[in-house]
Amino acid sequence: MDNPVRDFFISLSDNEFLNQAAKRWGLKLGAQRVVAGITIEETMKKIKELNNQGISCTIDNLGEFVHERNEAIAAKEQIINVVKAIHAHEVDAHISLKASQLGLDIDYDFALNNIEEIVALASEYGIFINMDMENHERLQLSYNLLDDLSKKYDNIGSVIQAYFYRAEEDLKKRHNLKIRLVKGAYKEGSEVAFQTKEAIDANFIKLIEWNLLHGKYTSIGTHDHTIINHVKNYVRKHKISKNTFEFQMLYGFREDLLISLKEEGYRCCSYIPFGKDWYGYFMRRLAERPQNINLLIKQIFNKKTNTMIGLGIGTLIFARLIKQNKK
Repeated sequence: MDNPVRDFFISLSDNEFLNQAAKRWGLKLGAQRVVAGITIEETMKKIKELNNQGISCTIDNLGEFVHERNEAIAAKEQIINVVKAIHAHEVDAHISLKASQLGLDIDYDFALNNIEEIVALASEYGIFINMDMENHERLQLSYNLLDDLSKKYDNIGSVIQAYFYRAEEDLKKRHNLKIRLVKGAYKEGSEVAFQTKEAIDANFIKLIEWNLLHGKYTSIGTHDHTIINHVKNYVRKHKISKNTFEFQMLYGFREDLLISLKEEGYRCCSYIPFGKDWYGYFMRRLAERPQNINLLIKQIFNKKTNTMIGLGIGTLIFARLIKQNKK
């Protein structure tokens, strides 16, 4: 997908009005393909299916635009319930969480206390917590939270986004933690991030190689065949144990490839998003994968989902695409 269209979908993901409207319609517009469900029980069922195929899971309680303390507290309680469900169902899963959902945009100490409550309970159950990283505006504060918590708990790790210039420095500061390496999914300016696919891929590979040799454990978040094949050749050449890293992919995307990697003896993990706040996550997935636009268009014009939000998004999409085609 060219950058203008990608940027368009990312801008849609930041639209709070459309996000609120989407909550009223459940998993519409094709989102059910990439979101495991609305409830914890639905999500546990999907996780068990993947576990039966030898795939572990990391669970993301979807939620954005958290501006009030009661919203952050509700998110905290929901994630605590997920931790309890993982323990009760005895599934092979851990938690991925975002600091903004737990109050980072409201108050640092408030967010720290919310996250620590989750991490402390998860520690009791032996469940790992991964702190996802968001846009550059929140990046340093999120790392501050991670650094504060990792002084006290050993069941917490984080994400390094390869498109940031600072990524290598951040990785080397935290190589003693379990780290997920990704390319990056937000729109960032040239003053803080690489802008071309070639530059991002080169840095991504550089970070992967370094962490495989020096890191505690490496989750490699990608669906890119070229990157995956490079990693397979690299670990073979350097005799790196398959127990020290895993391939991680988003739920609903290339599960055939993930299963194939599992059959080759690699550790594999599926990133499982769930909840009613699916809209922003889904728009970013559309930005990343152009084939999903066809799915969205079909859903918009299905009479069962011909809602105000569907028409609104559909109009925006077609207006932008027509504009791009005229250039």
